Amino acid sequence: MSTSDAPLLATQPGIQRLPRPELVLFMKRDFLDAEACAGLIDRIDTNRRPSTIADDMGYEAFRTSETCDLDDADPFVAAINARLAAYAGLDPAHGEPLQGQRYGVGQEFKAHTDYFEPSGRDFATYCSRSGNRTWTLMVYLNEPGAGGATRFTKLGKTIQPETGKLVAWNNRLPDGRPNPASIHHGMKVRAGTKYIITKWYRERLWIG
Repeated sequence: MSTSDAPLLATQPGIQRLPRPELVLFMKRDFLDAEACAGLIDRIDTNRRPSTIADDMGYEAFRTSETCDLDDADPFVAAINARLAAYAGLDPAHGEPLQGQRYGVGQEFKAHTDYFEPSGRDFATYCSRSGNRTWTLMVYLNEPGAGGATRFTKLGKTIQPETGKLVAWNNRLPDGRPNPASIHHGMKVRAGTKYIITKWYRERLWIG
């Protein structure tokens, strides 16, 4: 799998590509303006719940954030969804519902991949209908007082939160297999609160 699966990302003005062969990753500052970010934060705070993970990692502290499933019936959310898909050139029908996350002081998401492990016990449950995850599009909605960076552990690359910054990466290798170099750590927030939105795309049409 190549960047042709998100054919517009590399052509967008101001886009930055990580200069590493192991992972196709792009960054764009100010993808969302402060007003849009504030609107998403309000919605996340209204409907947040404890985050969960698909595969049991053996201990409760693996993911300690809070999550909000954002409603695509909300015109504001639908517009964000449409903008993400159009910007990347991805089929919106392959997208999971937009999700928001809130990280308070001390909260994190330890190193993980966004794709489902083919050998994992929950693979059939989560991938039998829509296939595995392909692209991840994530946007930081604010800048916490300290901490909260995203570290791609196998690459030694750390991305700092900036309000409105988009980070997008391909979770698969050119031959379609999951890419282990996409493993990343949502690092602990040391001061303040961190908010992000995440949009995942699948191999086939999304069937929730």
